[in-house]
Amino acid sequence: MGAKKKKTKEDFTKEAYMGIRRMFFLNEIIPGQKISYGDLAKRLEMSTTPVIQALKRLEFQGLVRHEPNRGYYTENVSLKEITEIYEFRQLIEVSLLPKTISSITKKGLSTLKKALDNHLAAVRDIYLKDRLLKDMEFHLVLANLSGCQIQINTLKSLFDLLYLKYRGNILFVTPMETVDAEHVQLYEDIHTGNLERAQAVLGRHISNVKDHAILSIARMNQEKKIKTI
Repeated sequence: MGAKKKKTKEDFTKEAYMGIRRMFFLNEIIPGQKISYGDLAKRLEMSTTPVIQALKRLEFQGLVRHEPNRGYYTENVSLKEITEIYEFRQLIEVSLLPKTISSITKKGLSTLKKALDNHLAAVRDIYLKDRLLKDMEFHLVLANLSGCQIQINTLKSLFDLLYLKYRGNILFVTPMETVDAEHVQLYEDIHTGNLERAQAVLGRHISNVKDHAILSIARMNQEKKIKTI
């Protein structure tokens, strides 16, 4: 047997990056929190160097900020940011539908149907993170069918901001029956090639989710104010 390949600095940085992302997703790191890279290094069982490099990558993504002589902090919840994210998502996803519908194959439809079925199964579960993942997978599968890689990569970055920074009980407040119905209708419109209706359904769906998320954040902010009085 050959010798085990020695890990590079980039390997360790990637491990740290994925480990910290996982902490964000599981709400082990929350908005507005001061981050101790020494504590993160202990939890990840590695040195501080790759952790700091990983935090720099997360800073570039807008998930953390660095304050000179103070360290790293997670960014606070922002109504303005979440509004911009959903509006940008809507622009990208709706604009990709013409290419998706004009070029979709039986295999593509099958892949989209599988993603839809996975989401419908997940939304019956009480575990919010599973719902978020399956919802994201459905939307990314749909976007991937367009073959427009730059828009797809941008969309992935937007999902990173949404699902790593904002908690599931903020994002998944739209009634499940509404989300189910809109996803099913969207699939049917793509299946039948009804572009106009598919764009209307997808645009309305993302707008509805945005509106519910904004109301949830506004309510959460109001509750915080009441507690501080």
